[in-house]
Amino acid sequence: MSSVPRLVIAAPSSGSGKTTVATGLMAAFAARGLAVSPHKVGPDYIDPGYHALATGRVGRNLDAYLCGPELIGPLFAHGARGCDLAVVEGVMGMYDGAAGEGELASTAHVAKLLRAPVVLVVDASSQSRSVAALVHGFASWDPEVRVGGVILNKVASDRHEALLREALDAAGVPVLGVLRRVPQVDTPSRHLGLVPVAERRAAAVGAVAAMGAQVSAGCDLEALIALARSAGALSCAAWDAAEVLVSSPPPPLPVPSLGAAPPDPRFGPEGASSSYAGRADFAHPKSKVKVAVAGGHAFTFSYAEHAELLTAAGAEVVVFDPLRDEQLPDGTRGLVIGGGFPEVYAAELSANEPLRKAVSALAESGAPVAAECAGLLYLCRELDGRPMCGVLDAGARMSERLTLGYRDAVALSDSVLAVAGTRMRGHEFHRTVVEPGSGAAPAWGVRAPERRVEGFVQQGVHASYLHTHWAAEPGVARRFVERCRTS
Repeated sequence: MSSVPRLVIAAPSSGSGKTTVATGLMAAFAARGLAVSPHKVGPDYIDPGYHALATGRVGRNLDAYLCGPELIGPLFAHGARGCDLAVVEGVMGMYDGAAGEGELASTAHVAKLLRAPVVLVVDASSQSRSVAALVHGFASWDPEVRVGGVILNKVASDRHEALLREALDAAGVPVLGVLRRVPQVDTPSRHLGLVPVAERRAAAVGAVAAMGAQVSAGCDLEALIALARSAGALSCAAWDAAEVLVSSPPPPLPVPSLGAAPPDPRFGPEGASSSYAGRADFAHPKSKVKVAVAGGHAFTFSYAEHAELLTAAGAEVVVFDPLRDEQLPDGTRGLVIGGGFPEVYAAELSANEPLRKAVSALAESGAPVAAECAGLLYLCRELDGRPMCGVLDAGARMSERLTLGYRDAVALSDSVLAVAGTRMRGHEFHRTVVEPGSGAAPAWGVRAPERRVEGFVQQGVHASYLHTHWAAEPGVARRFVERCRTS
């Protein structure tokens, strides 16, 4: 049972100011001495970095597509354990979810799963009385979503504020804050969104402080806390990495029949189980194996639960920086390279030839290597003409086209992460192209939104554009660590 007070910060559309308000609220409440648990709806890695800066706690994602609706409550309770208050930043517009999946993974969906009141952030810069119709529509669209108040953003003047408040009186939704445009709160963006905190920490500290000050001055914090305390209790056990790994798993499932349906048998039968198909009942290891995890400015994308699962499975997780470290940590038995911006740091990554050779040698030894998106680019032969690790016989380059969206996938090859036939859900977000896009043994068959093969499996390497959330399939971490132990 979790009764942590909580708020979900939503908006009619992207660009309304959710990140400013959510991060500002986190900073403002933390400045009052409250232990604030920060959360982000959806797969985004960057906003949680700002949340962590505001609260001093790990920013965690709540993604009902990647993890399934049944894990939203437990993952929330895990992150919010021992906290006085939780603030959950929404994604896109409040009712925008996974394409073609109805409400799934939308801010509204997560708010309902958390039994949490919603605060609607409205960009009021180009409207006055119409704001009442907008707020009324969002508040009444789904009776199961409780919009407990509105924060007006980008308000031009006292006169503008008066007009907005007068209009909203008739809508029956209280105004809990009014924010004016403040330039120093702006945070720089580039081709995939905000610049991560790790790349601009000093400036980010100032920006977060400014957000907190603006929210403190413009919002009724007491009313917001009272609203948070009105959230219903959650009847669920908190997610725990050790418990999900120790709990008795089902026996390994056979690889699904590669029969006639669907037309391309590599994608598995339409009814294939989404359960992890490689959960061997490994004995709990008595000694740790060292798993190196890429970090630093170039590799900032990772879900906190991944390291927790690796640790619970018997790994000693050690973070290293491919921009600075010339060797992998001593005793490395496995390597995880997550997402980030290697295209921004291609020259520096290429110049670190000793580390590139060390990564290549580890891969050639057959040690487990799991690479997602940025990690895939780093393992390629080259990136924008600059030499990379050369583990994969493929080239990577920047592209004008943004690839973005959820993916329903099935493992096509046995690997250090999964056995063939395992279904997982992932997310792609990049402006790069890898040619060829898959190897002789592809990592995934993407089932939706279009059918294609993707990624590389060779020796102990699993490299792919897909970001996945291992909390949905904890056997991934268990299998990876076991392979580290036996390879």
